[in-house]
Amino acid sequence: MTLDPRAIALRDEHGFVLAAVVWSILLHHFWMASFVVNARKKFGISYPNMYAPPAHKNRNEFDCIQRAHQNSLENQPAFLILLLLAGLRFPVSASIAGAVYLLGRVVYVLCYSGGDPKARYRGAFMYLGNLALMGMVVRWAVELLFPLVKQI
Repeated sequence: MTLDPRAIALRDEHGFVLAAVVWSILLHHFWMASFVVNARKKFGISYPNMYAPPAHKNRNEFDCIQRAHQNSLENQPAFLILLLLAGLRFPVSASIAGAVYLLGRVVYVLCYSGGDPKARYRGAFMYLGNLALMGMVVRWAVELLFPLVKQI
């Protein structure tokens, strides 16, 4: 099956999707990263150590900050793929779901960085945004596959 380049026409609403992508990159690679950079300076933890040494007096506090950022980075690729795919078909809904996810990430990082690992759950509503994006991608896949299924 070849893709007709006219099949996907970009509309003004797709700008919201692009804005969400840029917001994600700025949040993850600048704002969240600044927490780790500042914590490294504050607690004297240098590279190449990813986490604080076991005997470090501020180990828990530093590791919470590091994990908040690292977990966010680990999940960013899947989020961006879902956002871009869902955004092609459902630009406004995908942008709203993306904003929910990113707002949840902000809450997650702020709460987790306070030193209490359980506080990170306050940002768990981010997964509602991710699930919505996944639902949009699944819906689009079904829409594309349904004509094929009818032919079998």
